[in-house]
Amino acid sequence: MSDLSRRSWWRPLSHAGYLDSSWFPGLTGVRALAAVAVVFFHYGGPIVNPLQGWIAVQLFFVLSGFLITTLSLREEDRTGRISLREFYLRRVFRIFPVYFLLLALTTIAVLVGGSYQSSRLADAMPYYLVFGNELVDFNTPYPTSWSLGVEEKFYLVWPALLVLTSFARSGKAALRLLFGASAVLGVVLVALPLAPSHTWASLSVHYCSLVIGCLLAMALHHPRGFALFRPLTSPAVATVIACGFVVLQFSVAPLAKALGGHWQFVVPVYAAGSALLLVAVVSPGPVRKLLSSRPMTFVGDRSYALYLAQTGAAGVSGWLLPSGIAKAVVTTGVALLFACALRRWVEQPAIAYGRKVIGRRAPAEPPVEVTAGAR
Repeated sequence: MSDLSRRSWWRPLSHAGYLDSSWFPGLTGVRALAAVAVVFFHYGGPIVNPLQGWIAVQLFFVLSGFLITTLSLREEDRTGRISLREFYLRRVFRIFPVYFLLLALTTIAVLVGGSYQSSRLADAMPYYLVFGNELVDFNTPYPTSWSLGVEEKFYLVWPALLVLTSFARSGKAALRLLFGASAVLGVVLVALPLAPSHTWASLSVHYCSLVIGCLLAMALHHPRGFALFRPLTSPAVATVIACGFVVLQFSVAPLAKALGGHWQFVVPVYAAGSALLLVAVVSPGPVRKLLSSRPMTFVGDRSYALYLAQTGAAGVSGWLLPSGIAKAVVTTGVALLFACALRRWVEQPAIAYGRKVIGRRAPAEPPVEVTAGAR
C-alpha cells in the first residue's frame, strides 16, 4: 500500500465535505438491511432468531430522525426557513398512497375470506385510518403498520419544533440540542422504570430512537458537533464501527438478558449503536461503498413497500413452505416483487405529483428522502 493510500485510509471526512454531500447513498442500503432483517425475523423461524431482526425497526427510527432533521436544517441554511407545508406534503404523498392501498387490499382479502370480524381488522380499522396503529395491542392482518403510527406523530411534532426554534436570534443549535437531549432523558425516565408492564412506557421508548437520530443530525450539521464525530469518519474507523454494529446486532438477546430481560432497556443502547453506524455510512470508504452498491440500493429504494407488503407475501409463501429460511427467502422475494410494482405504479407517480403540488420539479426521488418507519 502506497503512502497516499495509507493516508486516504485514515483520512477523516471534513465538515465541508459532509455538508457538500447532497445525498447519502449508503443509507439506502441500511434501509435494505433493516427491512430484510425484519422479514427474516418474522418468517425465518428459530434458525435466524440470533439475528434478533425485530429490533431493526429501531434502526429505521434512528435513520428517519436523522434524515428529516438533516433535510430540514439544510433547507433552513439554503432558504433561510423551514417550510412545514412542504414537509407535510412530502410526507403525505410519500406515505399515504402505499399505506392506504395496502390497507384497502388487505381489507378486501379479509372480506372475501369472510373473516373481517374474526380477524379483528374491524376493531383495528378506526385506529388504522388515523394512524393510531401502535395503539392496537392485538394481532390483525396488517400488523407491521404499527411503526407508522409512531412516526406519524413524531412527524407532526418535531418539524414544528424546529420551526419554532428557528426564530431564536442566538444559541439556536444549543437550544435544539437541549430540546432533543431533554426528550431522550424524558423517555428514559418515563419508559424504562415502568417497563415492561406499562403500555404507554413501551410505546414511548420508540421515540428515544427517533430523537437520537435527530440529535446526531444536529451534531453533524454544526461544526463543533461534527468535530466530535470527525475521528469516526475515516474509512478505517468506519469499518471498525460497522463490524461492531454487526456484533451488537447478534448481542441483542444476551444484552436483554443481562438487563433483566426487558427489551425496553436494550432500545437506547441499540439506537446509540445505530447512530454510530450512520456516521460510518455517510463517510467515504468500504462501508459506504458496500451499502451503496446497486443490489443494496435497489432493495433499499423499495424497503417501505417491501416492509408493508411482507404479510401479504407471507400469505403466498405460506401455501408452499413452513416457517424457516426457505420461507423467509421466498417471502422476501415475493414482497420485493410487490414492492417493485408499488414503486413503479404508486410511489413514484405520487411523489412526482406531490412535487408538482408544492411547486417543484418532479425528478426521481432523491436518495436522501427518508421512507416511513419500517419494522
